[in-house]
Amino acid sequence: MFLNTLTPKFYVALTGTSSLISGLILIFEWWYFRKYGTSFIEQVSVSHLRPLLGGVDTSSPSNTSASNGDADSSRQSVSECKVWRNPLNLFRGAEYNRYTWVTGREPLTYYDMNLSAQDHQTFFTCDSDHLRPADAIMQKAWRERNPQARITAAHEALDLEECATAYVLLAEEEATTIVEAEKLFKQALKVGEICYRRSQQLQHHGAQYEAQHRRDTNVLVYIKRRLAMCSRKLGRTREAVKMMRDLMKEFPLLSMFNIHENLLESLLELQNYADVQAVLAKYDDISLPKSATICYTAALLKARAVSDKFSPEAASRRGLSTAEMNAVEAIHRAVEFNPHVPKYLLEMKSLILPPEHILKRGDSEAIAYTFFHLQHWKRVEGALNLLHCTWEGTFRMIPYPLEKGHLFYPYPVCTETADRELLPMFHEVSVYPKKELPFFILFTAGLCSFTAMLALLTHQFPELMGVFAKAFLSTLFAPLNFIMEKVESILPSSLWHQLTRI
Repeated sequence: MFLNTLTPKFYVALTGTSSLISGLILIFEWWYFRKYGTSFIEQVSVSHLRPLLGGVDTSSPSNTSASNGDADSSRQSVSECKVWRNPLNLFRGAEYNRYTWVTGREPLTYYDMNLSAQDHQTFFTCDSDHLRPADAIMQKAWRERNPQARITAAHEALDLEECATAYVLLAEEEATTIVEAEKLFKQALKVGEICYRRSQQLQHHGAQYEAQHRRDTNVLVYIKRRLAMCSRKLGRTREAVKMMRDLMKEFPLLSMFNIHENLLESLLELQNYADVQAVLAKYDDISLPKSATICYTAALLKARAVSDKFSPEAASRRGLSTAEMNAVEAIHRAVEFNPHVPKYLLEMKSLILPPEHILKRGDSEAIAYTFFHLQHWKRVEGALNLLHCTWEGTFRMIPYPLEKGHLFYPYPVCTETADRELLPMFHEVSVYPKKELPFFILFTAGLCSFTAMLALLTHQFPELMGVFAKAFLSTLFAPLNFIMEKVESILPSSLWHQLTRI
């Protein structure tokens, strides 16, 4: 009787409501997956429902050891996701701010700028800064969040006395062109050299003087490196190469600045490939940390030897020569280290301004490398074609990159989270390995499509769909009706009458 009273309008309302609800769930699940990389329903079921239903014993020794293992893995992921200062970072006033003026977008995130502020406090300050009024003002200036307040403080410090770090801040943030920045850095160099020579003579007189000398050394190296970068940006590449070489000879132990990566880029601009190979021979060592610049430059040099005559059709017929095999292996090595770079080099993904800090093997490092080195790959005839034909073969060598690597350690699992902090919101972060869509997104998508189709068919053919719905429900309830009939036949009629009354 109940089934016979249902009208086609009821079926339209039922299927339409089901389609709407499942569609809303699908939209929310997709948004949550895009933002956090996981399914909301799966996360809730694992975090909240499984402890209630599965009876997880938190006091068992196995869980204790598991928690210790999780802690170890988290500590490992933190060490893997250490961010590094970008050796080729741009100038805020002359480059980043000009981008903001033109586009209205902020190219740097708060997290990235906060890391830079910490770097400046580490490199440019020491405990004895309160003894000199200008250094005391600059110590506060590096902690300021407001750019205009920092610039005002730097001018106040210069009103009191000549201060190298004040000139550095103005060159980085107030100068609107590279020419202005270079002038300010040259003034900073004069003051910085005087302070360095003075503290060098007094560094053995106590811990306070040693800290001053360490600070003055950092300031001098920073200024000389930025002056070399100014020369490179202004087209005086040979002068920039000389300045970088002299700086590396004068301060060989200060590898934290990664000046060799600046040198490699300048040598590639000069097309001085023999000197590039010599620098790689020194820094592409198994005991030294790798970078995208090291790995991809090595691949570029090997590709250069064969790329102009390389043809995938000819290679498939005759096989790869020894030189071609070496080039392909170098490309596979580079792609394994940072799999995000090829899409930028092949212009399959749009570039943005590189951040001030990068995560090695992450999307931020890929952007920083490609931003400066794409022109060098284009200059080598056939290099991008060779990369295009061979780079995807790397993933067949390492089908499970998060579990086991081939030439490097397994790919760190934390790069996506760290890169989202370093890169602006308008950039779509490259994720490796690609995450498969969670089951519940596929399920809700299918449910939404199925119920929407039922609603449309019911609206168009109400009588026919009503017959189908009644037949389906009758078939669905047939086992229950069969059981009820058997129960009625077995139980006495008086007892069944009393049960139905209850």
